[in-house]
Amino acid sequence: MAESVASGTPDAAARLPRPTAARPSRLARAEHFVWLTARVLEQRRFAHHFLGGSADAVEEALSAYRTPDGGYGHALEPDLRGPVSQPLHTAHALRVLDSIGRCGGQRVERVCRHLSDLSTPDGALPAIHPSQRGYPVAPFVPVVDDPPSDLLATGPVVGLLHRNEVWHAWLFRATDYCWAAVESLTTSHPYEIQAAVAFLDGAPDRSRAQAAADRLGRLVREQRLAVLDPRERDTYPVAPGYAPGEHHFPHDYARVPESLARAWFTDEEMSRSLDHLESEQQDDGGWPVNWHLWAPGSALEWRPIVTIDALRTLRAYGRSLG
Repeated sequence: MAESVASGTPDAAARLPRPTAARPSRLARAEHFVWLTARVLEQRRFAHHFLGGSADAVEEALSAYRTPDGGYGHALEPDLRGPVSQPLHTAHALRVLDSIGRCGGQRVERVCRHLSDLSTPDGALPAIHPSQRGYPVAPFVPVVDDPPSDLLATGPVVGLLHRNEVWHAWLFRATDYCWAAVESLTTSHPYEIQAAVAFLDGAPDRSRAQAAADRLGRLVREQRLAVLDPRERDTYPVAPGYAPGEHHFPHDYARVPESLARAWFTDEEMSRSLDHLESEQQDDGGWPVNWHLWAPGSALEWRPIVTIDALRTLRAYGRSLG
């Protein structure tokens, strides 16, 4: 046998063990994807959260999206193109600042003044300011002349500012609006529920927030707004206007274990949800976008954002990124 192997005969070669390259870790695959496809902002966010990069570098990249009126624009939120500031851009900026521990000080004071200028008569935020007209925008985002207040735009901003102990005159009426909007919900859809959770997780009145969250949790389960078993996802309804298959899972509502929404789901349900999130990583290392993709640029820019969110959620729940 030794002579046969040494001679390199075909039969002997076929029996030799073939070397196999170890599959890169989940994090390494995502890192490759981010460096390959992401904007500078997401590259620096990834480096900060997973590679020990500086918060200063993230904030520097974010500053490129600031607008002269104190807000943010330039397609920071990829579904709104153009240079003008919008509430959704500003909400996105505040989430970034919060994630790096920089949601405070003069920068946020300027943001609050800007939000006050954008506010509707009842003190809240519209989803889209009319200044967006004339610039490309996702077809599922209507631009109207006199936009109403919107919980999707207002809730996450108000909750985040409260969580960071930011106080500004604008917050008083905006907070009242959020309480009224959240406590009046009798039917809803996943993105509105996510906005409500973002508000409740930061609201100062914790007992009131807990009661509101308990009621929303029952609504989510009764109206089947969360896929509790990914194997049965096709049996769950998709909200009107959503893309085919645009389902939401427990981890989409409870991004961190400390969220009030975590109590809505059993340990088994959350475990299945996180298993599904892990399985969604694509061959290129990134996670997919499951909503309407209406333009090549926005589709490309969203995937690294979704990928960073997925990794942060998995890590928050103690899942290995190896």
